[in-house]
Amino acid sequence: QVQLVESGGGLVQPGVSLRLSCAVSGSIFMFKTMGWYRQAPGKQRELVASITTGGRTTYADSVKGRFTISRDNAKNTMYLQMNSLKPEDTAVYYCNILSPPKLQWGQGTQVTVSS
Repeated sequence: QVQLVESGGGLVQPGVSLRLSCAVSGSIFMFKTMGWYRQAPGKQRELVASITTGGRTTYADSVKGRFTISRDNAKNTMYLQMNSLKPEDTAVYYCNILSPPKLQWGQGTQVTVSS
């Protein structure tokens, strides 16, 4: 069974940066468009950014220009560089494939932006 393991979250002040990682077990990673998702308290999970196997990226308007998604197919790992963090970026961040059916969700990594 494919496993998704997110890491790199933390409690930070507004304006600083964090880099999240998503490790994917199994060879499925290199064949799939991947996405970073987040879920804030009381809100639905939303897609933040996606990246195709060839490296084409898309971003939600709320993070465009601040977040950068990337992937290393040799390491079965995806990254999310988050700069200029804002309090509204506070959420649990998850990774998964873009298309349904989704893989089993990992535990996510908590990002809290607060002064």
